Amino acid sequence: MRILVVEDDSETAGYLTSGLEEEGHAVSWSRAGRDGLFLAMTENFDLLIIDRMLPELDGLTLVKTLRAARIETAILFLTTMSGIDDRVTGLNAGGDDYLVKPFAFSELVARVKALSRRPRGTTVDTQFKVADLELDVVKHVVKRAGHEIQLQPREYRLLEYLMRHAGQVVTRTMLLDNVWNYHFDPKTNVVESHLSRLRTKIDKGFTPELIHTVRGAGYCLRAPE
Repeated sequence: MRILVVEDDSETAGYLTSGLEEEGHAVSWSRAGRDGLFLAMTENFDLLIIDRMLPELDGLTLVKTLRAARIETAILFLTTMSGIDDRVTGLNAGGDDYLVKPFAFSELVARVKALSRRPRGTTVDTQFKVADLELDVVKHVVKRAGHEIQLQPREYRLLEYLMRHAGQVVTRTMLLDNVWNYHFDPKTNVVESHLSRLRTKIDKGFTPELIHTVRGAGYCLRAPE
């Protein structure tokens, strides 16, 4: 899943990002409410994790603005505001769930999984299939021709991004931004090396090959016509 964390405390944000990435999710982080609102309205996320107390724009107003704009992305409030009235206000503003700090990370993961299963006004895809390659976001399972394939977390995120954009050419910059959260070019072969390993696991021994290099443009995961 693609998750946006809107949290002004860098230590908490780092803990969330690291833990969720280990679970196989692609995580973006915004420190301020206005930046978080912009990202949530212009990019495609499966889940937003939002603090109530944020600089520039508070979390409650952020969520109300999103819902007024008919953005139906699942939202989990993560905050120190623990009163019953605080919870009710957050949920009435458009939040789907409410978790109070301090929290157990295992509970956060369970809530994230529950929200991924919850139907919304606009459907969030949790299963993808290209030819005989299948990816289940909720179960975190990848299969090719019925055989389960074990992937490292970054390989899984790379494949998920390619499958979400199946049939489209994705550039190296797009992969760096959305899979590695690099908003710059690190001048390494990190994309190429991960794609090579992913090809070995996904395509080797199977027919047809699904991951293709588009010379001078990028990469594309597609089934033969």
